[in-house]
Amino acid sequence: MNPVVHFEMPYDDRDRMARFYETAFGWQTNKLGPEMGRYVTAATVESANGRPLQPGAINGGFYPRKPDWPAQYPSVVIAVDDIRQAMARLAEAGGKVLGEPMEIPGIGHYVSFMDTEDNRVSLLQPFPRAG
Repeated sequence: MNPVVHFEMPYDDRDRMARFYETAFGWQTNKLGPEMGRYVTAATVESANGRPLQPGAINGGFYPRKPDWPAQYPSVVIAVDDIRQAMARLAEAGGKVLGEPMEIPGIGHYVSFMDTEDNRVSLLQPFPRAG
C-alpha cells in the first residue's frame, strides 16, 4: 500500500494563515525562504526530523497561491516507491499527471495529478532515510 504522508493547501497571506492554524489548532508552522518557494511547513503533532511521532498522524504544508498554477486546492500527498511507475499506473487508471516530477531538496521527488473525480492529489517518492 501507498500511505498518505502529507497534506498541502494554498495561501494568499502566509502570516495570516500561520496565525490562524497556530491559534485555532496549536500547529507549529515554519516559514521557509524564497529558495524553498516560500513554503510553510505545519507540524500537527509532536514530530522528529519533520516526521510525526504519533502513528497514523501526518504533517503538512502551505504554498503560495499562484495565478498560473492549475488546481490549487487542499490536497493529500501519497508516498510511493517509484514515482515514474506510479505516474504510469495512475494514467492507466484514468488520472492525469500535471507536469514532470520536481526535486524537493532533502525530501524527495514530487508531482501532482488529477484523479478521475477532478481532485488534485500528489505523489512523493521520498529520498532514502540515512541510517
